[in-house]
Amino acid sequence: MAQLAYHISTGQKLWDYEVHQGTVLYLALEDDYQRLQERMFRMFGVEGTPNLHFAVYAKQLGNGLDEQLERFLQEHPDTRLIIIDTLQKVRELGGEAYSYADDYQIVGRLKQFSDKHGVCMMVVHHTRKTSAGDKFEMISGTTGLLGCADGAFVLRKEKRTDNTAVLDVVGRDQPDQSIYLTKDEERLLWCFDHADRELWKEKPDALLEAISKIITKDNPMWQGSASDLISALGAEMQPNTLTKRLNVRAGKLLNAYGIGYDNTHGRNGSRITLKLTEPTM
Repeated sequence: MAQLAYHISTGQKLWDYEVHQGTVLYLALEDDYQRLQERMFRMFGVEGTPNLHFAVYAKQLGNGLDEQLERFLQEHPDTRLIIIDTLQKVRELGGEAYSYADDYQIVGRLKQFSDKHGVCMMVVHHTRKTSAGDKFEMISGTTGLLGCADGAFVLRKEKRTDNTAVLDVVGRDQPDQSIYLTKDEERLLWCFDHADRELWKEKPDALLEAISKIITKDNPMWQGSASDLISALGAEMQPNTLTKRLNVRAGKLLNAYGIGYDNTHGRNGSRITLKLTEPTM
């Protein structure tokens, strides 16, 4: 996060990617200022930049954080990026177990703030310790976290001691891809090795292919629970796995197959709506 924040605040390319320069607010809520300054000096030879602002304490969302961020944006109207590290530090107290509705609401409120002010908001969250068939299923919590977000990044290593990692990217407005990185142990920087852009190389998604066979011009809309959809598709998977995959792949389902996906959650559980639309590409 510090590496990303530095490059955007200075306008320098990150790996092979151009950035849009602007002010960055980095809420490093699991750090302290001394550690941040030491890390920045080790990484870049500086303790900070004029356009990079750190904070190690923030109030919770719905209990002061909104007002804090509003004031910062008023003072720094050129802000491009706000990083919240981590989500758990700003969400309202309510125990360790959260429901789909809780997860969807917290990300939805952050997205609403982001959309209102035209800034990018990156929220850091933990992954599960166990592996999963779909790498995005490793994100801790319910499918509600991904259901409302515009995209997700998962940084994963085979072993904690490895100096190589893969950054998997998925989202509504960028191509799915995997970026391979190598750690510079001396400077603590992630260095670019190469990238695979899955939209160009991946095999057809069996789930999306199956959905495209039941959502047609003759049957342009389907509604029901995740379990109902599994039965309609003749698939073998758990309902939460289905919804998580659809949350992640909704952009491709719309762009490649012209099928819109919506998942609403109410007192009687979630209700999936699949609707045929005009393809967007």
